[in-house]
Amino acid sequence: MTSTGTQSQADTRRSGWVEGWVMFAAIMLLMVGAFNALDGLVALLKDEVFVTTPAGLLVFDLTTWGWINLLLGIAQFAVGIALTKGAFWARMAGVVLVALNALGQLAFLSAYPIWSVIIIALDVIIIWALVVHGDYE
Repeated sequence: MTSTGTQSQADTRRSGWVEGWVMFAAIMLLMVGAFNALDGLVALLKDEVFVTTPAGLLVFDLTTWGWINLLLGIAQFAVGIALTKGAFWARMAGVVLVALNALGQLAFLSAYPIWSVIIIALDVIIIWALVVHGDYE
């Protein structure tokens, strides 16, 4: 605010860094959503690809986990599209969906450790880009 009580043009202009990081997060969210949807489809249609214990995954059987991953992936993809259009609500939804995804990857950690760690790392980067570089007014 200036001494006259109005905002200067520099104050109201969004930083290129903010827009760049949010766009990065949106594209990464689109990719992670596509990965999850693909994982879900594979779990539903060709479940012999996944290695499981006799008890299944941590809590669910593979079919249930496939549906969860498919729906989560679709939701992440939709939020990624909304982020590319600048929707503020999509930032918060993106943080929640990505945090759920990171927790969900723990179910695959023992069977696919490299894949799970890569996805968890991408999730952390997305959360960082959405939260740290937010333009909260």
